[in-house]
This record gives sequence, C-alpha cells and structure tokens, in this order.
Amino acid sequence: MKLLRVGSPGEERPAVRVDDGRLLDLSSVTRDIDGAFLASGGIDRARAAVSAGELPELDRDGLRIGPPVTRPGKVVCVGLNYRDHAAETGAALPARPVVFMKDPGTVVGPNDEVLIPRGSVKTDWEVELAVVIGRRARYLDGPDAARAVIAGYAISNDVSEREFQLEYSPQWDLGKSCETFNPLGPWLVTADEAGDPQDLGLHLNVNGVKRQDGHTSNMIFTVDHIVWYLSQYMVLEPGDVINTGTPAGVALGLPGTPYLRPGDTVELSVDGLGSQRQIFAQA
Repeated sequence: MKLLRVGSPGEERPAVRVDDGRLLDLSSVTRDIDGAFLASGGIDRARAAVSAGELPELDRDGLRIGPPVTRPGKVVCVGLNYRDHAAETGAALPARPVVFMKDPGTVVGPNDEVLIPRGSVKTDWEVELAVVIGRRARYLDGPDAARAVIAGYAISNDVSEREFQLEYSPQWDLGKSCETFNPLGPWLVTADEAGDPQDLGLHLNVNGVKRQDGHTSNMIFTVDHIVWYLSQYMVLEPGDVINTGTPAGVALGLPGTPYLRPGDTVELSVDGLGSQRQIFAQA
C-alpha cells in the first residue's frame, strides 16, 4: 500500500494511491498519517477501506504532495553506510553505524522548494532509503526482530551543507538541520509492498546529469541491523524516520563537481518508492 498526505503545508489530508494511479481520500479512516495511526493498526484499516470501495477519489490536478508522515518525533540518520560512498570521501569503513540526528522540522514534501542557507557555498545532495517506524522499538533482541517494527519505506533527500557540517563543528548537526533539508516521499510504501530493502536501486540527477546510481546491497549495515542497533541506545517510536545513508556520487566526493546553487533542479528516485523533484532557491 502507498500512503501519502496531500494539500497545502500544515493542511494535508491522508490519502492512498491505488495501483491504477488514483488517489483515494483516507479522511474517513484517520485524521492524519502519524505515529498514532501506524501504532493502532491504521494500515490494516486503510487496506480494508480500499478493498470495500468506501473511499472517495481525490482530484489530483494541482494537488501538492506533502511528506507521507506528519512531522516525526525524530529523524535519525546513518552516515558513511555505503562502501562506495566511504571510498569516495576517503573514509575508513566504520565498525559501528555512524549515527547523528536531524531536526524533524527539516522534513518537507518531495517536490517542495529547498532553500540554500544564507552563506552556504557547499550545499549537497544525498538520495537515501528512509525507514518509517510503525511500532515502539526498545532493546530489540536482534536484527531479525526489526521487520516487525517497520511500517514501511520512503525516499529521502538528506540535503547537507558540507562546510557547516565538517568545518564549523566537530558534530554534523549544523550542516544537516537547515530549513527544508529533508524532502520525504512521495509515498510511505508499506513493508509488505516494498519488498527486500536490500534490493533497491537509488538514483539522483542534478540538472539532468546523473550523479548517483547506487544500490542498497552496497550498504555496510543493513536496514535490519540499523533498526536493531538504534533500539539499543534510544527508543524508536511510531512515526520516527531513519535515513539509512547515501551511495557514491555526492559533490563532496567528486572533485570539481559544483555544489548546488539557486535554480538547480534535483531529481531522485528509489526502485518501487516513486520519485522526487526539487528546485533549489536562496533562503
């Protein structure tokens, strides 16, 4: 099932995209796609309503797509999680996941405008597989227990300002938490439909030029391992988002490749999870 939220920022309504591309209004099932919906069996209720033919169709013309889950309680990120990305940046393969947090307020719709921060000269792109948590996860017994707490997957652009990230502080937060720096969506694809998270291609173009063409099989730490590992150090709540890392092809790892400037267009996709398109503008 593909769940999404449509409408103006702050006024999104829940919807589901069916196989023929139509959008159906989920407002009779839930007020929003959030942690409470995911934790209370909302996906099963939505699936039943679709099967029963109870949901009215939405007119999709001109309809904005928002992030597929309402503002998450937290966005947890894993850095240097692809072998080819670690190699291009000259970093050693980590023995444990490299974990950092991103301000949940960075989450915007998949096609929303992204703002280049004032003073920025190194705004970069990162296509990533995002995990959305569906059940509370605390001290999971092992990676095999992770699938039971995952609601589904989405595309994430972990936009990063490299000067802020790497030169202004020993921590990465300044370069990761700028306004609009986490387009998410278009859909939350439920785990049963997304298939094997370690068998997905990730793709990103900048102004029509291919920059990233990776595959989740190249992850150092698998999705299941990441969810289990994080649950040993923090409580993962329904609706939380985990960005699982980016493959090679970021500007940071490509000497001579220009960073993003106002007017640039970034297009990204992940197999089976849809696509995004952002135009960058000056803050």
